[in-house]
Formats: sequence, C-alpha cells, structure tokens
Amino acid sequence: MSSLANPVNWVLAAVLGYISYNYFTASAAPPPPAPRPKQTALVFREYTPKELEPFNGSTPETRILMAVKGNVYDVTRGRNFYGPDGPYGNFAGRDASRGLAKNSFDKEMLSPVDGPIDTLADLDDDEKESLNDWAGHFEGKYQLVGKLIENKD
Repeated sequence: MSSLANPVNWVLAAVLGYISYNYFTASAAPPPPAPRPKQTALVFREYTPKELEPFNGSTPETRILMAVKGNVYDVTRGRNFYGPDGPYGNFAGRDASRGLAKNSFDKEMLSPVDGPIDTLADLDDDEKESLNDWAGHFEGKYQLVGKLIENKD
C-alpha cells in the first residue's frame, strides 16, 4: 500500500500510460506526397519577354522561369516562393531585375511584356549591389536556361 502513496510511482505510471497509449493507438505513417509530374529538360535558348510570360507556374505542370540581369533561370523547384501563391509570385514568367534591385514586390516594378527590356540605368549603387547579390543567389541555386532578348515585333 505504501507504493501507491509515493508520488514518484504516480509519475512513472502516468508516463508508462502515455507511452502505451501512443504506441498502441499510433496510426500508420502518412502516405508519401503525390509525385510531381516529370518535366522535360530545357535547352538553353533565348526568350523574349512575351515568350517568358507563359512560364509563370499558373498550373502545377507549368515551369516557372524568371529573368535576372538578362539571364533566364528555371526556378520551378522553388515553387513555394515563385509560384502563384508565393511571396515572389509576381516575378514568375517576368524580368524580376528592377523589383529585386529595389527589394520591392509591387507590380509597378515589372516592365510591360510588350515593351522594351528595362535597362536599369537609373538604379543607384545600393540597388545595383542588391541586384548583383540576387543574381549571385540565382546563379548558385537555379539552372540557367536562357538569355532575355528584346521582343521581335
């Protein structure tokens, strides 16, 4: 009877009960996530702003491409960031250079796709440094798949 009066035994019994409950009621491991559709490899090519626009990740099967300082990167594996619901989603399928340089996600930072490529001539030194830092990030993390060129119209 004295063993029931000892508080340490009550704690041990509670821990044992908790472990037993979790062991016997544990469900099977959750199913693995659905595999993403296989995508074909991209061949390095030139993209105009109009040709780049459809690569905005609007569907799960759509690749996400982004231009930074004239280079086009496949950022599809960063869909959580660059996809339609991501914080950088407005840059998908576009030239993101000005927005990245100015650390702004506003739509006003995007050049019209049917207009000329932004020369970025008005950036100050801090903005140029920020853009170069971003360019280094993309070079190190994502596959370079093309160059951004002027529209052909």
